[in-house]
Amino acid sequence: MTARITTRITTLDNGLRVVTDPMASVESATLGVWVGVGTRDEAPEVNGVAHLLEHMAFKGTRRRSALAIAQEIEAVGGYLNAYTSRENTAYYARVLKEDTGLALDILADILQHSVFDAEELSRERAVVLQEIGQANDTPDDIIFDHFQETAFPDQPLGRPVLGSAEIVRNLSRDAVAGYLGAHYGGPRMVLTAAGAVDHDRLVAQAAEAFRDLPAVAPVGPQAARYAGGDFRRNRDLEQLHLIVGFDGVGYHDPDFYAESVLSTLLGGGMSSRLFQEIREKRGLVYSIYSFSSFYVDGGIFGIYAGTGEEDVTELLPVLCDEIVKVAEDATEEEVSRARAQMKASLLMGLESTMARAEQVAQQMLIYGQPQGLDEIVAKIDAVDVEAVRRVARRLRNGPPTIAALGPTGRLESHDSIRSRLA
Repeated sequence: MTARITTRITTLDNGLRVVTDPMASVESATLGVWVGVGTRDEAPEVNGVAHLLEHMAFKGTRRRSALAIAQEIEAVGGYLNAYTSRENTAYYARVLKEDTGLALDILADILQHSVFDAEELSRERAVVLQEIGQANDTPDDIIFDHFQETAFPDQPLGRPVLGSAEIVRNLSRDAVAGYLGAHYGGPRMVLTAAGAVDHDRLVAQAAEAFRDLPAVAPVGPQAARYAGGDFRRNRDLEQLHLIVGFDGVGYHDPDFYAESVLSTLLGGGMSSRLFQEIREKRGLVYSIYSFSSFYVDGGIFGIYAGTGEEDVTELLPVLCDEIVKVAEDATEEEVSRARAQMKASLLMGLESTMARAEQVAQQMLIYGQPQGLDEIVAKIDAVDVEAVRRVARRLRNGPPTIAALGPTGRLESHDSIRSRLA
């Protein structure tokens, strides 16, 4: 496999890094600004402000109304969106190649000149409150917030991205504008474009478009402190939504790729151990999978299952048994299959302008530079059976995190589950 290192990087005077990844075979481009701040950069009294700011950025600038922003991008058949996570906020657009200048101008405008109109803020707070309500009514969604808060209690990393209704209801214009002013500085932002883009032209346009962006470099977030623990809440639901998790590794940990392979092997597809043993052989669930959430200074590994009230008494022992067994008997065949899945996903992503723009942006925020394809593939291929077994043992060293929502009456105690995993 030959590495295709096509990215170019230029850093503007204000610290904004401009990164391009040209794709000769496409007629469109995805470009966006990824900001290296998110929920874990919030003070507790304004939890949810990063997400509310993401919404408000589209609600009018000094030059454009909220309607004008939507009309201008859609008049050229483009697409504009954003998302907030615990460590990043992203604003991005997908357009035809001749319209990259317009997309860049809109992105620069909303990130530097948003007015945060009081009436728009009031309406958008109501929209976010509806979003929070919808999440609370979706048990297989909200269970992850409970899981995160239990794993990382009393710290920003454990708080929900959407915030709480009580706090969001009272977030002021000053809180939103103040968060932007304190955190949206050039050194913590990356402008990335993938597809039909010209690097030198984009750099020249960005230098002009982002001339009002401050060079402020905000203080880093509070360090992650995994604690583990137990959350269970009875709700009148047909299913028990259950997550069992452990202290995981971060992006910079030597076991980053080994944990990724373990997650794929254990619960990453239809051939995975959990899917085969718990769904296919026993019919105890409809949905079961494992996942890893990585952060710059830590992470968390978890397994989600949705099961019936009666079935949890059989599910949990089997689930714990599979977690214990994989540390002792993971096979070369399983590891090889998991590596192949990861590499295929990586390579398929290269066909999408959005996936490539996002991948490069995340690598810039995490590592300070793009990672070559050959380098990533080599690290995946270097994961062997012993590495997977070692990581599986490592995960079980600390206290587990248990989160359960639904009919919890038959769920074993935290101590009992921990004993099964020992």
